[in-house]
Amino acid sequence: MSSSAPRPVLASLAVAAATCLLSACGGGGTAPAAGAAAAGKPVYGGTLTYLEHQAPTCLYLPAAGFYPNGGVLNQLTDKLTWQNPETLKIEPWIATSWEVNEDATRYTFHLRDGVTFSDGTPLDADAVAANFDVYGKGDPKLKLPVAEFVNNYERSEVVDKNTVRFHFSKPSPGFLQGTSVIGAGLVSKKTISLPYEEQCQLKNVVGSGPFTVAKQVVDKEIDLAARKDYDWAPKSSGHQGRAYLDQIKIIVTPEDNVRVGALTSGQADYVRYVQAYDEQTVKDAGFAIYAEPTRGVNNGLYLRPANSILKDVRVRRALQKGTNAKEVVDTLFTPSYPVATSVLSHLAQGYVDLSKELAYDPGAAAKLLDEAGWVKGADGVREKDGVKLQLGVFVSGPQPLSKQTLELVGQQWAKLGVKLEIRPADAGTQAVDIKNAEKTAIAHSMVGRADQDVIKSHFHTKNRDVILSNDAKLDRLLEEESALPDEAARNAKVAEIQRYVVDQAYAIPLFEEPQVYGVAPNVHGVAFEAVARPSFYSVWKS
Repeated sequence: MSSSAPRPVLASLAVAAATCLLSACGGGGTAPAAGAAAAGKPVYGGTLTYLEHQAPTCLYLPAAGFYPNGGVLNQLTDKLTWQNPETLKIEPWIATSWEVNEDATRYTFHLRDGVTFSDGTPLDADAVAANFDVYGKGDPKLKLPVAEFVNNYERSEVVDKNTVRFHFSKPSPGFLQGTSVIGAGLVSKKTISLPYEEQCQLKNVVGSGPFTVAKQVVDKEIDLAARKDYDWAPKSSGHQGRAYLDQIKIIVTPEDNVRVGALTSGQADYVRYVQAYDEQTVKDAGFAIYAEPTRGVNNGLYLRPANSILKDVRVRRALQKGTNAKEVVDTLFTPSYPVATSVLSHLAQGYVDLSKELAYDPGAAAKLLDEAGWVKGADGVREKDGVKLQLGVFVSGPQPLSKQTLELVGQQWAKLGVKLEIRPADAGTQAVDIKNAEKTAIAHSMVGRADQDVIKSHFHTKNRDVILSNDAKLDRLLEEESALPDEAARNAKVAEIQRYVVDQAYAIPLFEEPQVYGVAPNVHGVAFEAVARPSFYSVWKS
């Protein structure tokens, strides 16, 4: 028989964690290797208790890339296509097949028959067209922004009940992969017609996925229930039909020691955001660690050229050369976090090794600052024309050990005469100041996506615009990349963009950021999509 639902968790997590800290609690045995096949025959039933580090935010699909959002939406929505996380190939899902014309300006998808949303309405060509018309064009009246995974979208065409065609004004080679990403989750026509504020709310998200929402306590807990008539998993899935689990309890648990203590004491089955310093504790207790790659733009510091100090490329290059990424990883992290060798992960499409260009060279950094006219004052901080070389950055809540990372980089920069002003993530002015290059000179960020367009998502002025760019050449390069139908040419353009971003010192890559999960030994069928969001469809408990 499968495990029964756990006893009330919210009230006992802190107690369990405290007990674990005072005693050697935890299961015995050896943690299974990530990706290892589960032993025994899968069983149906039971509740999975999943602890999430942060509460979900807005759940409008194109704006829902935040990992806590993905942990929910991945269970509620399906996509036209499935990106195999092992091969990264695009495979059928709601679309059984497709055709793409030679210049990637027309895509035709043939859909499964009989798929329905959880409200009983059909997931047909009309519903798919309604979704992608919003994702591709946005809706100013409803305040719905365009999805960053869609480029050059023109219109949809409903050919028949199970056939939909999309037209593009220019080549859009990234669109096929885009139909597999979290932001391309398909929702009912009722949901997609709501204004932004209402689509942000979980209660309004009606998908066709293997689970539905049973209960929500905002910012605290979400209960998901298996949809018993679900029968349209990706064809390559080892499991078909309804999900094995009956229920998933997603509980927001910000405290690291509480999440880990609850896992190792049996109060939780599965946790996200196991900090680097807790990995060994989880392993020693006989639990599995899954450090899943995100395959996109690396965790790093992104320098804003509109800032009055950073507009001088010599200063940006000095900061780049004066940052010791290896020391950051060796001091704060584990082998789960490879040192970055470019703007993109080494697993990203179009990656090029720029480790020589990014080599730590504090002597060259100091020389560049001297040449730029910054002179050390009595307090050790450089000055120029009465201005201190002081730069602001906010702690980034989604990034692992962001505060500690920034503090260590700040120590490295202090040796050069640069003061890094680190502001808390919950500062009252953050929402406004982070969009101001003068007040926030640097952003600590990353983005995961297994497609070349991830670099456009991060840097383009009409996408995330992490550097608040005023560089027309960079925008042009990114637009060229997104419209190249030939994969080899596209990869070459991505390499060119990486070299340009590093040469202009817009980026100081630190490490390849994984998503790190801890999982109990009796949890089997653990799976993730291509950029490390969990999928609970095939999970079962023994």
